[in-house]
Amino acid sequence: MLTATRRRATGALAAGAAMIAALVVPAAPAQAHGVTVPVVISAGHVDVIEVEYEDGELELAVHDDTVDPGAHRHHSDVIFVVKPEARTTVPSDPAFSFLGSAGSPVWVLPQVQNEDLIWAGIATEELEEGVFEGDSVDLTVQQLISAPSSGRVAIYTENLFGLPTVLANSRDGLPDVVDLPVGDHLHANWAFSKAGVYLLKVKASATLAGTATVVESDSVQLRFVVLP
Repeated sequence: MLTATRRRATGALAAGAAMIAALVVPAAPAQAHGVTVPVVISAGHVDVIEVEYEDGELELAVHDDTVDPGAHRHHSDVIFVVKPEARTTVPSDPAFSFLGSAGSPVWVLPQVQNEDLIWAGIATEELEEGVFEGDSVDLTVQQLISAPSSGRVAIYTENLFGLPTVLANSRDGLPDVVDLPVGDHLHANWAFSKAGVYLLKVKASATLAGTATVVESDSVQLRFVVLP
């Protein structure tokens, strides 16, 4: 006979499998026609956004370091899973009120590596100095396309004293713009207020150095499944 704890764990796994299947299954029937079933990533280092500039165009990709050798993937081919181990509570410090009420549940992919969870990076390492004005690009978090009811997403960093800097937060409205220096690698906290499926739309833009010409990437969708 299952204990209450085991029943809850089994229920969480079943719910998670159903959420992932809802995203994966629509692609499966087309597999015979060359369509790739999405790769599911739930732990390890991955640049969920890698900004590249090739042939005069900005591009966004996923750099997956959970495989050896690392792989570049299209966002449409990847599902990011936020495991139950990411669940915590909103701190009582008012500086974290952007995450919700103190003590309420929140699922966080942390800025500091936890081997059981995704270590989510944002990379501009492939971008060279001198190409863009100010040696920077703008990452625009455009829209939370879908989420569980009342679900919110926040991206933020914490300094050495544990104080947060909010980079993007759907709770107070999107779009939000994150200024990224070229040749850099950023790790941040990715916070989700509820279990469920999230689709987050982002794009990158920059001004070519010495001109008024703005180049933009296509918008991509980041797909996260947050397990209860």
